[in-house]
Amino acid sequence: MNRLKTILVGITLVFSIGFVKAQDVALKTNLIQDALLDPNIGVEIGLAPKWTLDVSGQVNAWTIGDGHRWKHWLVQPEARYWFCERFGGHFLGFHALGGQYNFSRLGNKITNFLGSDLSRLTDQRYQGWGVGAGVAYGYAWPVAKHWNVEAEIGIGWIYTRFDTYPCKTCGRKIDKNRVHNYVGPTKAALNIVYLF
Repeated sequence: MNRLKTILVGITLVFSIGFVKAQDVALKTNLIQDALLDPNIGVEIGLAPKWTLDVSGQVNAWTIGDGHRWKHWLVQPEARYWFCERFGGHFLGFHALGGQYNFSRLGNKITNFLGSDLSRLTDQRYQGWGVGAGVAYGYAWPVAKHWNVEAEIGIGWIYTRFDTYPCKTCGRKIDKNRVHNYVGPTKAALNIVYLF
């Protein structure tokens, strides 16, 4: 019975692809994350005349020279309400996010960024996970038949739990299961968008 359901769903998807109208699906990348060497991709699907669902994700799985580590993955789904028509003009977004991270040796002198002491990233390693939610405002500019440029900024809350280590490779923990609540920017995007 499960095999029959799978086959029926597959046939339905194959035949429905031919009926997809223009501006029902978009593929995108965030140039800000690209500049920070965070490979990312997003897919946005039209749900109703003024509603879309955007799902973006990023993965950074490497160490950047001399033990500097910015390893993480993040998924950020977002429901968007478009004021005029979808994929063009002003929109409001309501997003969630979740991911894991492993940061170390990120030298800086920022002692207070929205309640977080980022200077600690210079000498210690942090490994943990986080979840959160927020709201965003954005605008999309059509630049060609299938291309848009999109800017978005969002604020929200992130709950994170992490372990702290004294160095990049040590297994000895300094602090275990520490909790941090962050309130501030949760999204910044300058996307290049291709519309199907």
